[in-house]
Amino acid sequence: MGSNSEVARLLASSDPLAQISEDKPYAELWMGTHPRGDAKILDNSISQKTLGQWIAENQDCLGSKVKDTFNGKLPFLFKVLSVKTALSIQAHPNKELAEKLHLQAPQHYPDANHKPEMAIALTPFQGLCGFRPVEEIVTFLTMAAGNNMEDIYGELLLQLHQQYPGDIGCFAIYFLNLLTLKPGEAMFLEANVPHAYLKGDCVECMACSDNTVRAGLTPKFIDVPTLCEMLSYIPSPSQDRLFPPAWSQEDPYLSIYDPPVPDFTVMKMEVPGSVTEYRVLALDSASILLMVQGTVTASTRTAQATISLKRGGVLFIGANESVSLKLTLPKDLLMFRACCLL
Repeated sequence: MGSNSEVARLLASSDPLAQISEDKPYAELWMGTHPRGDAKILDNSISQKTLGQWIAENQDCLGSKVKDTFNGKLPFLFKVLSVKTALSIQAHPNKELAEKLHLQAPQHYPDANHKPEMAIALTPFQGLCGFRPVEEIVTFLTMAAGNNMEDIYGELLLQLHQQYPGDIGCFAIYFLNLLTLKPGEAMFLEANVPHAYLKGDCVECMACSDNTVRAGLTPKFIDVPTLCEMLSYIPSPSQDRLFPPAWSQEDPYLSIYDPPVPDFTVMKMEVPGSVTEYRVLALDSASILLMVQGTVTASTRTAQATISLKRGGVLFIGANESVSLKLTLPKDLLMFRACCLL
């Protein structure tokens, strides 16, 4: 709510004209070309007003493999989420099921794409992900008859019940793994895995889709037959749901979250303030860069002028384009970059 939201703080930092209302929720920042939130271009020298329009008229910016594989579309949607009230328990269909659901009920399933997604914590981030080991579920059911609320996450249960009175999804905390991610830790949510975001701030990347099959903690439509048929019921311990990054062999400041799907990869760059200039490597993919911390001046070989980037700033980088970032203040940088590594 208001300036307690990381989304609001990023917005206020990047736009001096932005006025944050303390009684208004700022829940999501979208960066991409999805029809429900096509990114606006702030450079007045560019005739196109949105990123989707610009990409449609400048197809080579995607990179040859991305352009051919995804039919001239940017394949990912990049977000920042600030969660105070738990988001619905949900799962996302695979590509085959998404196509079927879109044909059958386009009012509930607005496109024919799958929606694998990954969340990377910016602050301590609490979520549910995948079914717990069976023995843990049995233990909770056995203990529920007792009176010790601490042993059965009583405080969390009451919080969810206050947010969604009488919603059966409140009890999902006893069936699904409860994770609290530290900043920089991630979880990957493949097709058919039940999950929910409960509290905190994260960077999220996903295939460019809005298909959701809900299970609880929501007043919205719940498709029970589809949900029961599609869910992955394979149990696993909570630590197996963490998705660790790989460290780059070329760049000591770069870590890479590369999930087993073709649509997206996320890179995290943590550059110490003692470095005066940092080069963002060229990729054979369009990418979107988010500045979470720091202040730089960005330049490329093709840009006519430099671009000032500070906390909350977002930069679209065309395929095979390298960007030089000069630190304007000797403070550490934290950046995330979404791309498609085919």
